Amino acid sequence: MMLAYIWQYVYSSFLRFWLKWFLRHVTGKCELQRICAGYKQGALRTTQIEYSLKSSKNKVLQDAVKVKEDDVVGCVAQIMREKNINAQKDPTFKGNLQQCLLQISGYSTLFTTVEELRKEVFDSENEDHEKMLLKLWDLLMPSVKLDSRITKQWGDIGFQGDDPKTDFRGMGMLGLVNLVFFSENYTNAARQVLSHANHPKLGYSYAIVGINLTEMAYSLLRSGALRMHFYNSVAGKPEMHDFHQLYCYLAHEFDKFWVEEEPESIMQFNHYREKFHDKVKGYLQEPDVALILKVDTKN
Repeated sequence: MMLAYIWQYVYSSFLRFWLKWFLRHVTGKCELQRICAGYKQGALRTTQIEYSLKSSKNKVLQDAVKVKEDDVVGCVAQIMREKNINAQKDPTFKGNLQQCLLQISGYSTLFTTVEELRKEVFDSENEDHEKMLLKLWDLLMPSVKLDSRITKQWGDIGFQGDDPKTDFRGMGMLGLVNLVFFSENYTNAARQVLSHANHPKLGYSYAIVGINLTEMAYSLLRSGALRMHFYNSVAGKPEMHDFHQLYCYLAHEFDKFWVEEEPESIMQFNHYREKFHDKVKGYLQEPDVALILKVDTKN
């Protein structure tokens, strides 16, 4: 461990500078150019660009990892001036670097957007919130009508009490929006998952587990663990839609995982939840990871 630390210090402090200097003179290209030319579009290229920018002693390059989406084009132009990069000699560099910066800045922007929705409290006095909740019921239980807004029937889709609003406290509107997105865009898959959740032996609380998986997706995003996934699966800036798609993958795959594991009871949920979490984190370590739900949509 100590040797690894010493090597990292020596490399970052001394060897890296001279290696870059040598390669610049041999190839005629700076490190950013070599990365853009040497890696195909995706996580390996973008993470290498991110590391190069952060490690640079040039403030223009250092600040590039914090650039806003609207300033990306200007930032790339400034980097090209700083590094004396000729666009005619390297015609693909500008577009490739712009794409990388859009992915890097987009990840931070996505987290801000997700966090805002998470902090939005479900309000039963808000007509839009209520419509979304009732829409969830209609998508999952199209042939069954609710007796009333507050009813034990909510338990049929996995809520704990007679009024689901109390179950959204941890994840706010983010939890509800995720549940509705899955049910609306993958209706058949969502209903199949619900049928598994209502199994007499292997069942679990569909909505509560869904909100728990929202927390998992949120924590992975916050920690930065989803960078590789989004850099591989989204060509430019990741949007809220892409986060919802990641949630759909988790909801579908957790159900499959739960059924395959055959827990003795719902009391073992935390154990299997962590086991599934570790499995997902393992996938996210792979450089070509892209957690895409491959099932038919509602149509």
